[in-house]
Amino acid sequence: MKHTLKKRGQKIVKKFSRASLKAGAESKEHIKENFIQRISHIRNIRLLVFEWVLMIFALIMLAVAQSVWFGDSYATNTFVDGGSYIEATIGRVNSLNPLFATTNSEKVLSRLMFATLVENDYSGNPGLGLADSLKVSEDGKVWTLKLRDGLFWSDGEPISNEDVMFTINLLQNPAANSIYDANLENVKVQERSTGEIVFTLPSQYSDFISALNFPVVPKHELEDAPIKNIIEDDFSTSPVTSGAFKFNATQTMDENERIVFLSANDKYFRGRPMLDSFAVHTFTMKEDIMNAIKAGSVTATAELSGPDVKDLSSTNFLTKDSSVNAGVYAFFNMSRGELSNVDLRRAIRQGIDVEKILSIANGTQALKYPLLESQIQLEKYPEVPGYDFEAAKSKIAELTKDKELNLNIVTVNSGYLPEVAGTISESLNALGVKNNVSTFAENQEFLTNIISKRNYDILIYNIELGSDPDPLAYYHSSQATASGLNLSNYRSTLVDDLLIGARETMDRQLREKKYESFLNYWVNDVPAVGLYRLNLTYIYNKNVRAFGNDVRLVTALDRFVDVTDWASVKGTKNKTP
Repeated sequence: MKHTLKKRGQKIVKKFSRASLKAGAESKEHIKENFIQRISHIRNIRLLVFEWVLMIFALIMLAVAQSVWFGDSYATNTFVDGGSYIEATIGRVNSLNPLFATTNSEKVLSRLMFATLVENDYSGNPGLGLADSLKVSEDGKVWTLKLRDGLFWSDGEPISNEDVMFTINLLQNPAANSIYDANLENVKVQERSTGEIVFTLPSQYSDFISALNFPVVPKHELEDAPIKNIIEDDFSTSPVTSGAFKFNATQTMDENERIVFLSANDKYFRGRPMLDSFAVHTFTMKEDIMNAIKAGSVTATAELSGPDVKDLSSTNFLTKDSSVNAGVYAFFNMSRGELSNVDLRRAIRQGIDVEKILSIANGTQALKYPLLESQIQLEKYPEVPGYDFEAAKSKIAELTKDKELNLNIVTVNSGYLPEVAGTISESLNALGVKNNVSTFAENQEFLTNIISKRNYDILIYNIELGSDPDPLAYYHSSQATASGLNLSNYRSTLVDDLLIGARETMDRQLREKKYESFLNYWVNDVPAVGLYRLNLTYIYNKNVRAFGNDVRLVTALDRFVDVTDWASVKGTKNKTP
């Protein structure tokens, strides 16, 4: 059997070999006959061959050109995830605990690292942050809040009502001495079994939603810290966060310069930012920021103003000016010397050329009242007497014929304020009122020695006006204290009643009427003179994307409302069909 199979196999191999040899011979003959022997004929058809080669080359080039010409139809060069961003700020970083953020640097870090219950949205109106819902009772005294689901701290722990209640207890404890301690004064807060947090106010407060714009801190990190010394806890140097970025590290350059490095927070409730990292480079002097911008060592800054920008000649940076709900006023200290005389205050107002001041503060808007006309629509605004130098000079001479005035004008070294103070000083000298101007750095020492003690006759200063019209903090008698913001020491029981009444009513028309009456008193009593509305001047590298042009800023910090969309790296992306 094996012998038979072997013979058959040998026959098959021999047969296959003969067939292969025959095929090879035929192939050689075919190649010789149809290719080698015909090569000499190419000369006769060379033109046709050239045309075919040329056509094939043309088709290849057309395909390449098409991919280049129409590439934009399916791909684009745009900002992509990744990269870093460095913003220069003024002010030392003494604590990273957001409840004690006082300097500009600390406030920027607080905004980047910590989410709040409510926050201003793109339109400049109060919107929801960590809160999923906020309801108010018909009488305006009970506000009910519910947190969003799926909230987490940067360390993975859930953000819960316990954290909110813990934070509120800190704010309401005088021993903590938080910058937000006035937000919830005399407000009762309790947690319901339904998971809601209820705020019961002693009286109506139509804009209580703004009082909830405070950062929440983690109970599991701070519950064991003594309240009096809570600012000294390790949390103040290495915090667990809830915002768009989380703490990474701190690098101290010298006593006046520090860099705080942040990285993207994957657990941020609005989604991970496009930027991988964000650094806050802190300085104490504007000149140092100017040098950093010129050297290209920082990406952007919001600490410089119009006069500073004039000195920047770099073509690598762009400037964006945005109005904010803040204004510059000349506050008269009504409890000091001759300025207690309303006729003198009126005469000085009449002798201040606001148009000249506006030309100095280039690009700013006039500001007539203690609230913005965009905040509330009134049927009738009181008429503010216009500039009349001769009438003002005559009146001042009449009021001071037996006296010699010497007023102390105070301002801070910020933006156009020194130039504005100098212009007002020149006007007063021309009006026959002697004066001297003192300019200070805007720091804690200035707040303690000048603002708290009301150590001035005229203060040229900027104040925030908020998203909702509520000038109570600046003109109510209760705020004419060392810790209050009534910078004019203005006291009027009628005005007090109007401000409280406007704050407590939920009726829009009634509120407008009360503010209309308040404005009439304000214009007549002249506790201050409105000069101009503030702008935020943001200088940033032309190769990055910062806040959008459609973002309406209430405060300068609202530029971070869309920080998750900021970017510093570009790449090619395919377009979605």
